[in-house]
Amino acid sequence: MRKHSRVVDAAVASAVFAYNLPVQGAYVPEGLPPGTGVLISLGLCAPHVARRDFPLASFGGILLACLVQLALGIGFLPADVMLYCALYTVAARHERRTSVAAAGLVTLCALLAATRWAAEPFLTIGDLLTALVLVVSVWMWGSMIGIRRAYVAGLRERAVQLERERDNQARIAAAAERARIAREIHDVVSHSLSTVVVLAKGASANVHHDPDRAEHAIRNVEGTGRRALSEMRRMLDVLRDDEPGSHSPRPGVAQLEQLITDTRRAGLPVEFTVHGTPRALPDSADLAVYRIVQEALTNTRKHAGPNVTRIEVVLSYREQDVRIRVADDGRGPTTGEEHASESGHGLVGMRERVVSYGGVLHTGRRTGGGFETVATLPVGRTP
Repeated sequence: MRKHSRVVDAAVASAVFAYNLPVQGAYVPEGLPPGTGVLISLGLCAPHVARRDFPLASFGGILLACLVQLALGIGFLPADVMLYCALYTVAARHERRTSVAAAGLVTLCALLAATRWAAEPFLTIGDLLTALVLVVSVWMWGSMIGIRRAYVAGLRERAVQLERERDNQARIAAAAERARIAREIHDVVSHSLSTVVVLAKGASANVHHDPDRAEHAIRNVEGTGRRALSEMRRMLDVLRDDEPGSHSPRPGVAQLEQLITDTRRAGLPVEFTVHGTPRALPDSADLAVYRIVQEALTNTRKHAGPNVTRIEVVLSYREQDVRIRVADDGRGPTTGEEHASESGHGLVGMRERVVSYGGVLHTGRRTGGGFETVATLPVGRTP
């Protein structure tokens, strides 16, 4: 497009020069060297070719040619119109101060020309008005085009910026969704597999001297596996946007009893207590409560050791929030295990879940022994 514009400017300059060439001789006074009119015409037309790349230089070259023309006493030439084209370009492409200065120089040149070429030895009011109206009209036209060009450029830049921001938001949303899915998958897989491992160990230990108990443990392994597969299918169904299959309900407070029962079957002495008046929670808070208890029990199963005698799960409904407390009297994680847990998906995912909801999470060793997880979720807001 830019190359095409240069061709157009060169064609305009050539056409004006060709039109000016046959008539310029009639306006050149006697006594000037031959070819003076041709050189002046060339000086008026040639700079027009560079007006887009070098507006001020083009304007200065044409203005200089006009002043030399006046100094030599050469009369009006058709190519003098190129000075107004140069003024238009300066007004359209440069700041207001520069274009006003250019308009003042053109006005001065026009008044000098009117004085030199007028039939009377002085300027009339009509001459002044004509020069001013012509210069102001060209300057205003160029300024309006410049303002419109700047406006369009601003819109394009804004559109590019919005597109960039939209891409950034999409990337952030995708990253957040990946983190959410990772937390969900970790909670399901970690809890289910740890339960299966404990039950499998129990079945293996009792397979010879207590076959009935071993068979019961194996059945619990089967039930735990089926529930884990069901939750995995539910999450995969959610990811299939183009397949709106039926989705089973997300786990929540209503499924805590089943979770506690499964944990007891795995051999852990869990007590579940509810304080306050139970009430419906937002979907995200309902799921968060379940996942926090699930992850806390998973950590207890991993780190409490064989001597744990009491695990307390307390769900407290308070006026402004819901408080979840899971505590045990086991040995708790060792320093290395605690560091690994903090750097993995377990506690990190739990903390991200609580913080995303605007809550507070505390995990650590109890004063009298054991480990404690306490999470507080505000119930009046949605993450």
